[in-house]
Amino acid sequence: MSAGTRIFIFGGIREKGAFEKEEMPTERKKEIIGELTTILERCAIAITTDYRGLSVAQITELRNRLRQLGVEYRVVKNTLARFAAEQAGKEGLIGIMEGPTAIAFGYDDVVQPAKALSDYVRTSRTPLTIKGALLDRRVLSAEEVQTLSTLPAREVLVANLLSAMQGPIFALVRVLNANPQGLAVLLQARMKQLGGE
Repeated sequence: MSAGTRIFIFGGIREKGAFEKEEMPTERKKEIIGELTTILERCAIAITTDYRGLSVAQITELRNRLRQLGVEYRVVKNTLARFAAEQAGKEGLIGIMEGPTAIAFGYDDVVQPAKALSDYVRTSRTPLTIKGALLDRRVLSAEEVQTLSTLPAREVLVANLLSAMQGPIFALVRVLNANPQGLAVLLQARMKQLGGE
């Protein structure tokens, strides 16, 4: 073993050179687990991807695209992400983290991250693959994430719902605001008809 070689040894010690020893950086790992736990607790959806075959430039481009949409994209170590998922009470994430994993965390709209990742895969022709997602505490397959990406954005769904609810209300208002004189004439005619009988 050369003097500058580093090997990880069981028990939390790594060896630097022949005589120099220091503890593994477990504090940094604890910080990462804490950060991931907080993110998992806050996010509405976490979409796992396999980024093998992507260059650093492609990952950076994807990260920038997602950031513009309010989506955070992180390459994670599976072991640390597993600890964070357990601490956040989102153990379902563990089953969709095999191999090299990067996770897209969406906070407000659950459709937007799925749509953005699916669009990126389709348009960039990169080998990025979607493994699955955790929507609240429900695990989604890659196919379900693809289906989710075809839904309209949250704002569009809310607008459609509001317009559907407003339709009957507007019809009632139009009837009530119709020509009051015509209504008065109609009521007088009916009163005469009932009085003449």
